[in-house]
Amino acid sequence: MIKKDIHVVLCGGGTLGSVTPLLAVARAIRSHASGATFTWIGTEDGPEARLVKEAGIPFHAISAGKLRRYASWRNLIDPLRVMKGFFQAKRLLRELKADAVVTAGGYSAVPVVWAAGLAHIFVHVHQQDIRPGLANRLSLPYASSLSVALEASLDAFPGTHPEWTGNPVRSELLSGSRQEAERLFSLEHGVPTVLVLGGGTGAMGINNLVREALPQLTREAQVLHVTGKGKMIGGDAVRYRQFEFLTTEMPHAFAVADLVVTRAGMGTLTELAALGLPAIIVPMPNSHQEENAQLFAAKGAGVLLEEPSLSSKIFADIVQSLLRDSAKLDALGSAMRSMNRMDADMRIAEMVLRAMSS
Repeated sequence: MIKKDIHVVLCGGGTLGSVTPLLAVARAIRSHASGATFTWIGTEDGPEARLVKEAGIPFHAISAGKLRRYASWRNLIDPLRVMKGFFQAKRLLRELKADAVVTAGGYSAVPVVWAAGLAHIFVHVHQQDIRPGLANRLSLPYASSLSVALEASLDAFPGTHPEWTGNPVRSELLSGSRQEAERLFSLEHGVPTVLVLGGGTGAMGINNLVREALPQLTREAQVLHVTGKGKMIGGDAVRYRQFEFLTTEMPHAFAVADLVVTRAGMGTLTELAALGLPAIIVPMPNSHQEENAQLFAAKGAGVLLEEPSLSSKIFADIVQSLLRDSAKLDALGSAMRSMNRMDADMRIAEMVLRAMSS
């Protein structure tokens, strides 16, 4: 029997892809266990703190070293940062009297999961991408239960028993208003809108493409661009609006979008699936995102463009061609909607609560 009042620590960050699904899970857990309380442990300088605090969840930052697979002088320092984060997490978990830790990845989650595992605190790991990233692979030895966003991921965890749940999506994303978006972002009514998303930390490759393509794009459309923190590009086209970051405004940005240009993080892709939005997917080169993008493109749920070989002229031509083809946009949106399971947040919440009560 699970105790009435439980305290769940959510962890992860550095990018928003590992954050937004857990906010949906927190809400679902609370719907089953009204006495549940939550704390978030994340990065000191990541983009997640604002979003977490706006959700009413206390936030604590710890030291975390980025888990790189390439040569960098920072690789000499980051193990020390991870160790420092481990002891900070150990202290926090003890002070919070945590009953469970839930993560969807992100390098800041690793020291928290290690500290929880060694303290015999229940750990749930949610895998969003097709293949597990390094953070989740390091977390798996301490996982009491495991869920995956994509059915194709079920065979990526030999010796474990993952459950295919889909990827959680915040319910407030479904409540956006086109009219409110036009007011918030000073958009023209009746003009097609392209929403460009580079992920929580921004994507300079996409940002540069947009900057170079603006003169052509804005002839027929208006561009709403989320650049990432510190990555504004200084475009001055009349039909161009740029923001470093959107939080409560995001549902309205989605509501006004006729076409989305995005990286291939699963958090964003499954939000697009929930909304049935057509997308051009430009994965981060040489990363796990390429597999995500290839899967969605193979299902007809997005137009895949490879950044290294993509010119601004080709990019703008493809955007304009899609905006002129309503049947193609409808087909992309319909296929996109089929890519995620409904009620993923409830499925994961039930997994966590079921495991804690066993």
